[in-house]
Amino acid sequence: MLRFVCGALAFLALSLPSYAQAQDEAALKQKIRDFNQVTGTDTMSSIFKGLLADKEAAKGLIKTAVGMAKETPQPLTYNSAFMLGLAAAEFKDFAAADTLFHICADIGFKLQSPDRLLNSYGALIDLYNENKKYAESERICQEILDLKSEDTKPRRIFFPVVTPLNETDFEQVDGDAAALLGPGIRRLMVQSMTRQGKYEKALDFTQMMVKKSQHWRDKQLQAWVLDQAGKYDEAVKAYEEVIDDIGKDMDPDLTRKQREKLQDGVRYLMSNIFVEANQIEKATQQLQTLLTKHPDDPGYNNDLGYIWADHDMNLAEAEKLIRKALDLDEKERKSIPDLAPEEDVANGAYLDSLGWVLYKQKNYKEAKDVMLKAVEDKSAQHIEIYDHLAEVLMALGERQAAIQAWQTGLEHITDSRRDKERKAAVEKKLKDNK
Repeated sequence: MLRFVCGALAFLALSLPSYAQAQDEAALKQKIRDFNQVTGTDTMSSIFKGLLADKEAAKGLIKTAVGMAKETPQPLTYNSAFMLGLAAAEFKDFAAADTLFHICADIGFKLQSPDRLLNSYGALIDLYNENKKYAESERICQEILDLKSEDTKPRRIFFPVVTPLNETDFEQVDGDAAALLGPGIRRLMVQSMTRQGKYEKALDFTQMMVKKSQHWRDKQLQAWVLDQAGKYDEAVKAYEEVIDDIGKDMDPDLTRKQREKLQDGVRYLMSNIFVEANQIEKATQQLQTLLTKHPDDPGYNNDLGYIWADHDMNLAEAEKLIRKALDLDEKERKSIPDLAPEEDVANGAYLDSLGWVLYKQKNYKEAKDVMLKAVEDKSAQHIEIYDHLAEVLMALGERQAAIQAWQTGLEHITDSRRDKERKAAVEKKLKDNK
């Protein structure tokens, strides 16, 4: 949730040990008023770390700050409300975080600061999305889109933008700070609608966006919604149009190499759609096209190998591709200077692919060893991978261990259509084997 770099500065009179003794409301209010004087990212970061280190004391400050938020005039500054809002978010105190980040947003709006509006509303949207509260995320997005300045004075605003080289720059524009956030917020709103299964509403919204902008980025968002809605043919057609539009995009800040990279990304998304639609030949054609251009891309090697293995095709060649992906991944890690030992581990998804192709070749014992290593990677702790592990264990006659793997997998489900289908299949397997 924290979006700034944490520092290690001591904060002298603001040090946290006094929190434990600050039991009465007056002392807590004074501590918050002290926070109002805080400036500087490093100092704010240190205080935030201290709040997390003393959870009970922090909760007392958060509760007091929420009470102070009702006072007139508003006694909290942006920085104090933001630090306490971040802490409330970490503790999953949604009501308190909502109140405190709204104070930040109100201040940002009055100052016509796109940066402060984005940080405060963005933190709140992140909180709701990370906890799958997509209706609340949609509500916040709509609130931002509904913001209107109380006056019509022209304003010159410096708006933070990201260049094609991934560097931050500032663009001087005339307008309303909230309106400048509109394009990004509309995209987030569509994602929130889609994750609630409100596909038609999301598609209507993207249609409006495409009609207004005629930009390939909005068309790409529309294609994603179509994919999530299971409208695969329409999604593919939309993605093909996106590839064509990217090629025609003459934005001077977009180089030919960048356009090709964007097109490759869309082609990769199309390969996934073809898998979902069980059009395996078309999926592999897309990946083979990508591999012709990028033979040493570990992801493309892994994915083609996995698709072949999952559909009992070209198993020997699939194993070679997956092992190549693991070797390339290791080479990439070794090229990173000062890589921490705990980060120097094989990609769990690639290990899953290797375990699965070994299983398909009936090499169950080695498959088990590889799959157990795969789920050690937290990023690979996913229902599909645990399902694979369970199938391997069942093949070895380890029924109870397989049941445990399926049960663990049910704890690791995303909101995708594919995961929902996998969940139903796993629940049936549990029912059949218990």
